[in-house]
Amino acid sequence: MKDKSHPAADGKNQPLNRRRFLAGTGAAAVSFSVLKPAWVRGAEANAKLDLGLIGCGGRGQWIANLFAQNGGYNIAAVADYFPDRVDEAGQKFQVDAARRFTGLSGYQRLLEQKLDAVAIISPPYFHPEQASAAVAAGKHVYLAKPIAVDVPGCHSVAESGRKATERKQCFLVDFQTRAHPSYQEVVKRVQDGMIGRIVSVDAGYQCSLMFEGLNDALAKDPNNPELRLRAWSIDRALSGDVITEQNIHALDVATWFLDAAPLKAYGTGGRTRPFVGNCWDHFAVVFYFPNDVIVSFSSKQVGAAFDDILCRVYGTGGTADTHYFGDVWVKSREDGFNGGRMANLYTDGAVNNIAAFHKCVTRGDVSNATVAPSVRSNLTTILGRTAAYRGTEVTWEEMLRANEKLTAQLDGLKA
Repeated sequence: MKDKSHPAADGKNQPLNRRRFLAGTGAAAVSFSVLKPAWVRGAEANAKLDLGLIGCGGRGQWIANLFAQNGGYNIAAVADYFPDRVDEAGQKFQVDAARRFTGLSGYQRLLEQKLDAVAIISPPYFHPEQASAAVAAGKHVYLAKPIAVDVPGCHSVAESGRKATERKQCFLVDFQTRAHPSYQEVVKRVQDGMIGRIVSVDAGYQCSLMFEGLNDALAKDPNNPELRLRAWSIDRALSGDVITEQNIHALDVATWFLDAAPLKAYGTGGRTRPFVGNCWDHFAVVFYFPNDVIVSFSSKQVGAAFDDILCRVYGTGGTADTHYFGDVWVKSREDGFNGGRMANLYTDGAVNNIAAFHKCVTRGDVSNATVAPSVRSNLTTILGRTAAYRGTEVTWEEMLRANEKLTAQLDGLKA
């Protein structure tokens, strides 16, 4: 009997489309509903939205600057555990001192403010809790990837997305590739059958050694809870490990092309860098998808001289090739499309998502279409991680039944 809990299983062994995936998770899509005046000040397309920033580290301040440059947002409140980051962001965006909040519960005090929306750019471990609280507080939510570090967290975000739609609030997950027209066109052509039946997929995220400075600081005082929080990117529970925190970009594109989640995975990997943190620095996973499609995935976060984020799809009649920092194209025997070289997808995709978020809020589009595929790709990374940690085959159903939760060491941190 086929387990109906698997979002890629439908009795015909065919990949589910987004609508059916949403139905399977209970996240009903409601298109272009009209927002109540209480949710947003003004319905004009050029309305200024008061935005709260949760997470004022490097990426948090970087993306807040993009929100400010968009012209449709006013950075009205900031929250981060660390006072130095909050003050730096507060001064940069001219946020009143009374609207700068610190500590683990600082985001709760931010949500008590009169705000239209929040951007959650904190360590991934905190995303489910903060997103849930933001929806409950009536705020529109812009959430960084990955959405969570474990299965319970993914379920929580799926539920937050469902509630947001129900309450006519916008909820957008910031994946840059899905927001780029070239990627969109290549994926559409593949899904329309341009390269024939998909046979296999190669996905990879190769980068040089990272986070040396964070590791060096933590190594001097490894029991310091605040240093550990600052070095969240090398902490397994806070980040979800590299396969979830970073490599999700490549696996998200793979699941997007296939419009399905894997049935099972077999993996391996390990640690070679002498870091204090407990994250691995390389993974190799084979994912088994419906219709006998194999996705071969590998990643590294060590070494030097080669960096790439790619997803390459091989069909019976052609090939699609996508690179985060390179060319994006699809070619068959009869046809071809070249989307060109991605000059700055990291920024361009975020800019597109920020503009789309503003349109969703001001126009009342609460379909929240980015939530379901983000849950799917996040769970895919967790399946690969689980298989690699165990060094054995793990099915999607086994992963969901185990429902393993990662618990971060937060003792000693200020509330």
